[in-house]
Amino acid sequence: MTTNSETGPAQRNLIKSALLKIDELQARLKACNAEKNEAIAIVGMGCRFPGGVDSPEAFWQLLNDGRDAITEVPPERWDIDAYYDADPDAPGKMNTRFGGFIERVDQFDARFFAISPREAVSMDPQQRLLLEVAWEALEYANIPPDSVYGSATGVFVGIIGQDYAQRLFAPGYLDKIDAYVGTGASQGVAAGRLSYALGLTGPSFSVDTACSSSLVTLHLACESLRRKECDLALSGGVNLILEPGLNVNFSKARMMAPDGRCKSFDSAADGYVRGEGCGMLVLKRLSDALAAGDQVLAVVRGSAVNQDGPSGGLTVPSGPSQEQVVRQALVNAGITPDAVSYVEAHGTGTALGDPIELGALDAVFSASHSAANPLYLGSVKTNVGHLEAAAGVAGIIKLVLALRHDSLPRHLHCDNPTARFAWADKPLRVLHEPQAWPRGERPRIAGISSFGFSGTN
Repeated sequence: MTTNSETGPAQRNLIKSALLKIDELQARLKACNAEKNEAIAIVGMGCRFPGGVDSPEAFWQLLNDGRDAITEVPPERWDIDAYYDADPDAPGKMNTRFGGFIERVDQFDARFFAISPREAVSMDPQQRLLLEVAWEALEYANIPPDSVYGSATGVFVGIIGQDYAQRLFAPGYLDKIDAYVGTGASQGVAAGRLSYALGLTGPSFSVDTACSSSLVTLHLACESLRRKECDLALSGGVNLILEPGLNVNFSKARMMAPDGRCKSFDSAADGYVRGEGCGMLVLKRLSDALAAGDQVLAVVRGSAVNQDGPSGGLTVPSGPSQEQVVRQALVNAGITPDAVSYVEAHGTGTALGDPIELGALDAVFSASHSAANPLYLGSVKTNVGHLEAAAGVAGIIKLVLALRHDSLPRHLHCDNPTARFAWADKPLRVLHEPQAWPRGERPRIAGISSFGFSGTN
């Protein structure tokens, strides 16, 4: 039989060893959680947007000037007089003459990307834009594009438009089909071609969740970086309007604003105006960006994706789902609602969608804000139209520029806020004028929303 004096030291050693093991496991768990939730740095960006915007600097000039980039449909797209009718029910007609268009979409330096002129003709201009803007985004990040060759860099592209594919496979064009039409028209190849051209071996895919596509790609890119599937990621979206068909369709669905203006949150909201463009972000894990001495433009703290499910209709937004996706994004970011000072809203400018979005934001933020500390709202759609697959990334680039310039641009076309929301009783405020957004003791935090008519939020 042993005595207490004989077993005491052994027990103490066992306890000490167990405590050390617990400390080690807790440190591992803490490190694992830190990696799982690490902030993602935006270190580069590139864009082509309506209004002659061909760089982030030009985009800021447009936003800061409070300019509206909407124009009549250019004659090189289609003859608007042949397709316009004020009656949205007129067969084969659209009830708007307007859109947000970018310039010179027919021009492309194929040789620069080692693409033959013949293949370039069969390439969707959306693929060409992605190549150009991704290259510019890498240069903006001070990353020589040839330096990423052979790296496990990820590519995440939002793309939904099929206008050029319709041309390539039209009955009158069948005798012109060559070996390049299949890859040139494929949405999946839009991401794959970017990886191929730059020599990237990381995850690479295209995403179509309709209007929320480019924000979904950002969510996926951030998750891929956190899982260390890649150490660098390109994330963005592209949209071009080359054929009149969807304008006719959306007119029949009463989605289009006849005056060609997104009057988001205004009492006159009666639909949106379609726009086109391309935006691309260069992303890294924040720890890697700091270690490399990169210029950190902004950080993505957290994101979330969900679905409307059984809403009032296939394309009808769900207020509860919108509220839930915002709450989950806050949880994933590790922040509370009171930390958010601005939301770049989806804000399409529809009589149905705007009040639903306002209701969801009210449910999440009003309790933590006040008249003296309101939540400011805006939407870039009032400047450039609804860029559909590129809408989310346009909003992200706007936010990055606002942070860099210490100022929130004003929201256009909201002279009489909708009576379907109790503005006087709520601490939500549309930015009718530019708002200073200076650096201070607290970090400046903004949210951004995109709600696809697919139901994916």
